[in-house]
Amino acid sequence: MGVKVTAPRAATVGRVPPKERPDKTGKGGKMNTPLVRVVIDDVRPRTPDRVSAAKATVGQRLDLSANVFADGHDVVAARARWRPCGKKKWTDAPMTSLGNDRFVVALVPGELGAHEYVIDGWVDAHATWRHRVRAKAAAGQDIEQELEEGARLMEAECDRLPEELSSRVARIVGMLRDETLDPGDRADAGLDPEVSAALSQLPDRERTTTSGPWAIWVDRPRAAVGAWYELFPRSYGGLKGAACQLPYVAGLGFDVVYLPPIHPIGTTARKGPGNTLAASPGDVGSPWAIGSADGGHDAIDPALGTFADFEAFLAEAGRLGLEVALDFALQCSPDHPWVREHPEWFSHRPDGSIRFAENPPKQYQDIYPINFLPPDDADRVKLWRACLEVLEFWIAKGVRIFRVDNPHTKPFAFWSWLIAKVRARHPDVVLLSEAFTRPAVMHRLAEIGFSQSYTYFTWRTSKDEIVAYGEELAHGPASDFFRPNLWPNTPDILAGPLRRGQPWVFVQRAVLAATLGPSWGVYSGYELIENQPASEDNEEYAESEKYELKHRDFDDPRSIAPVLAQLNGIRRRHPALAELRTLRFHPTTGDAFVAYSKQGVTAGGDVDTVLVIVGVDPSGFAEGLVHLDLGALGLHWDEPLHAYDELSGDVFHWQGADAYVRLETWRPAHVIHLRRAADVA
Repeated sequence: MGVKVTAPRAATVGRVPPKERPDKTGKGGKMNTPLVRVVIDDVRPRTPDRVSAAKATVGQRLDLSANVFADGHDVVAARARWRPCGKKKWTDAPMTSLGNDRFVVALVPGELGAHEYVIDGWVDAHATWRHRVRAKAAAGQDIEQELEEGARLMEAECDRLPEELSSRVARIVGMLRDETLDPGDRADAGLDPEVSAALSQLPDRERTTTSGPWAIWVDRPRAAVGAWYELFPRSYGGLKGAACQLPYVAGLGFDVVYLPPIHPIGTTARKGPGNTLAASPGDVGSPWAIGSADGGHDAIDPALGTFADFEAFLAEAGRLGLEVALDFALQCSPDHPWVREHPEWFSHRPDGSIRFAENPPKQYQDIYPINFLPPDDADRVKLWRACLEVLEFWIAKGVRIFRVDNPHTKPFAFWSWLIAKVRARHPDVVLLSEAFTRPAVMHRLAEIGFSQSYTYFTWRTSKDEIVAYGEELAHGPASDFFRPNLWPNTPDILAGPLRRGQPWVFVQRAVLAATLGPSWGVYSGYELIENQPASEDNEEYAESEKYELKHRDFDDPRSIAPVLAQLNGIRRRHPALAELRTLRFHPTTGDAFVAYSKQGVTAGGDVDTVLVIVGVDPSGFAEGLVHLDLGALGLHWDEPLHAYDELSGDVFHWQGADAYVRLETWRPAHVIHLRRAADVA
């Protein structure tokens, strides 16, 4: 029998029987405070605004938890109820106490879309009675009154139990009241385990506190787990040439191939190589300067090919097991059709000219930002609908993943509206937020619905920075809704030790990105150790592909492509690496390397444990001790462990919590499958 949800959204209240409701006027000496005994707080998962949806993934474990407590010493119980939005029937699940008033229940979502859950808490009268009877009996005290109390409790709840238990309860009640029997035997009868478990799952009829409903959005797995590879089709001669590169990308084990904008590029104020102000004939310009006489966001640059070529590219990617992600960049070149047809959609300077994009001292004369909040509300409606139509256009072409350019420069209200529309029609669409901005803004974009987000990983390079940021991503409050995608580099960013870095540094950063988070990605050329910055104070690449074609030799003997393929193969073999919240750092001596583990569950139900030890010193050398938290991993200090290095193929025999580690330039990391030696045939 369910308990009716009477609480407002995201509130914690108690249901008080009418005869005990306080006088609203406060007359007669009665108080206006609701009679709430059980408190529910710190509910997880949730979002800061308590209205937007937290995130879950089909087929992946989700823990619902809360603090549930009451005054005094009575035992409390809790349960979670879960359902897809719009459905009437709830699925109930009892919550388990973790101690210190924290309760949790694990569930595995089975379908896409919007869901909701509530948490109920109540004083468990039967469990309280059991505790009191045991304590008094153990102390040799009289329990006659307690036996009668137990009989009355069971009688009162008998009608809520299944028929097969109701008859057993009737017999137990009779024994509790049978004074010819030994009191201890009568008490033992009242402690029947099956009956006790059933009674403890029955919420209080009158005073059950309900928290919620809380919103959950359930995505498909690719929204949380994946390996991305970014390439510019124009550097391969267009879409046909890029399609010929797809077997290489698939061979490296990537799941998603991401293309920067493939739309026509404007000629007005077109940028030349190195972001110079004057382009020469033949310069290709920036693909983010979208729009020309050949069309806008719903067109393909003729230099790249036709829609038939794009469809062939999608088909080849699908044949190879790759998904295609497109760039959704809501900005225009001065030549975009929208500039001519809807000048009211852009901001104008005092002299009447349209304001181009700038982030002083940087200027982007080839790009006009869109004004998403024009003075006329009718113009806003038309603009927002036009942007949605662009996304719908490419969804209709078969694209289900989009990397969204600079979402933090558009109103949150716009994204809330657009994402709600897309989710209602296409719940399988994945949106990656490219917002390298302030934490609160990044988190707000995730909160209102972006599937996953770029992160600060690119700039977190020291041991302390990596540990602190990993803890934040995996266990911080934002982990309920902020899904990280870790990229060591992008076309815009060559940062940290990658700048003029050695091959082993690129391996270090790849291992970190591929194993710290469930999603990671690289921009093409990473495997070829492209490491030359534009200047000492500029994070962009020298000879940036954003402004010119790039011709690469993928047979370069320095290539670390085999390492990337190894990492992606390891990720697919180990469900532990698809997890984020099981990330656990282990102490190491010195600051030259970090150690962390993850655990997941295999299809057969076994625990999968992966231990990563990786250097963070650009010299490539590190040595010291790793101290494993064996208890947290479900292991014991005196049992031998089998440690298989997935990168080198070496096997190490490990016993005890401490192990010596030595990393070199030729072996900058270990990715270890850790098992009990007794479990290895």
